[in-house]
Amino acid sequence: MNKHILVYSIVLLLLLLSACSDKDEGNTEEQEDTKKQEQIEEETNEAETETDNEKSEKEEIERNVTLEDVDPIPVDVEGLASQLPGSFRESENLYNQEPEIEEAMKDLGPMSDNPTEEEYELYLRQMYWLVAKDYTNPEDTIKKWEFASFGNPDLPDSRFHFKENYNIEIILDSSGSMANYVGDQTRMALAKKAINDFLAKVPEEANVSLRVYGHKGTGSNSDKELSCNAIEQVYGFSAYDETQFHEALNQFKPSGWTPLADALKQSQEALKPYNSSDNTNLIYVVSDGVETCDGDPVAVAESLSQSNAKPIINIIGFQTDAEAQKQLEEMAEITGGIFASARNEEELQSEFERAEKVLEAWNKWKEDAMYEIDVQRVENSFDILAVNNDWYFATLKTDNQLNSFSNVLQNIEYITHEQKKKLKSKIDKTMAEIYETVEQLEKDMEEISQKTLEEARKMIEEKYDSQTESNS
Repeated sequence: MNKHILVYSIVLLLLLLSACSDKDEGNTEEQEDTKKQEQIEEETNEAETETDNEKSEKEEIERNVTLEDVDPIPVDVEGLASQLPGSFRESENLYNQEPEIEEAMKDLGPMSDNPTEEEYELYLRQMYWLVAKDYTNPEDTIKKWEFASFGNPDLPDSRFHFKENYNIEIILDSSGSMANYVGDQTRMALAKKAINDFLAKVPEEANVSLRVYGHKGTGSNSDKELSCNAIEQVYGFSAYDETQFHEALNQFKPSGWTPLADALKQSQEALKPYNSSDNTNLIYVVSDGVETCDGDPVAVAESLSQSNAKPIINIIGFQTDAEAQKQLEEMAEITGGIFASARNEEELQSEFERAEKVLEAWNKWKEDAMYEIDVQRVENSFDILAVNNDWYFATLKTDNQLNSFSNVLQNIEYITHEQKKKLKSKIDKTMAEIYETVEQLEKDMEEISQKTLEEARKMIEEKYDSQTESNS
């Protein structure tokens, strides 16, 4: 009997211990589950907080960017001709540049759920200036007609009258960026070839000079002083000699900074013996970049143009960015010279070909002591066609890129499908105004071509003045 009671007590004790153990294990598992759930909730709350913070930051950015911060879209000749090209102007496929577009639009961020007309206009302006094209300036075309009429004694600007002596100086940018490639050749290699081809065809009686700058040191801050002082007349003034000129071209390579202003100062000093009464003086500046040596090339160019040599200063911007183009255009504008944008070898050579024709005419004048030219008309039909084509295709590409841009904004979830439809409607309306301007420009150019050069210049300036006043 006692034995049975003992066995029963042991079994009961084991059952109690087992139950306690199961309970403890259950409590432990439940505690672990609770901790995991609390951790998940904590992480979720943190993520939501971060999202809310990011949204708050974006909303704050949107509040800080207004229409006053972004220039209006130009729809007249004056505005389009003077606008600077955007960073996506040469893009062939915007769909392959979604990260770059998102970066460029990050100051605006995604469009709000209920955008106002002002917000749509803000997005459209931002998009436009990113794809803005470089329109040929009609005023530069008039200058090219004037340049093509070189030697006409009735031209109002005496710089374009033939003189007994003809002097040409090429001022060549040899800073580090000229080592960038255009196709399979560097900018410098193409520039050297175009310059050599041009000067090889000048008449024997003409004096030529080649001045380079930025061809020493590197682009580092430690080499700035060395590079900014690197300005050298490597050839001339003298008649073109093929062997000697090739030796001069091989003396330098693209290296450092851009002391354009000081290069112009040295050119002014070198031209002092060549007064404008006895000399026709022509300067070509070939550059791909903005002044980086703390000078003011616009002010120096103005001083040079007003010196006793009174040179014609033509500027060729070779694959320039917007900042450099603005500065080079200002130099041409203030000196009465021609600015030309060259994007490739062919365009670079074509600008020098204009000067070749002038030199051929000067040579005839020298030989015959006379040079006849029709003072009323200039052979300009090809220039008019070129301007019209340039404006039409620049506008067409802008139109296409703006529509592609809006598609990309939807892809990166900056706008919804409905917002894209509204944005494209605004694009169509704006581009329609620009297309009308392009059509009117063609009519204006045809009318201008029937005028004398002096009348043409006056007419186009009056058109610009009236547009500027109406927009102010």
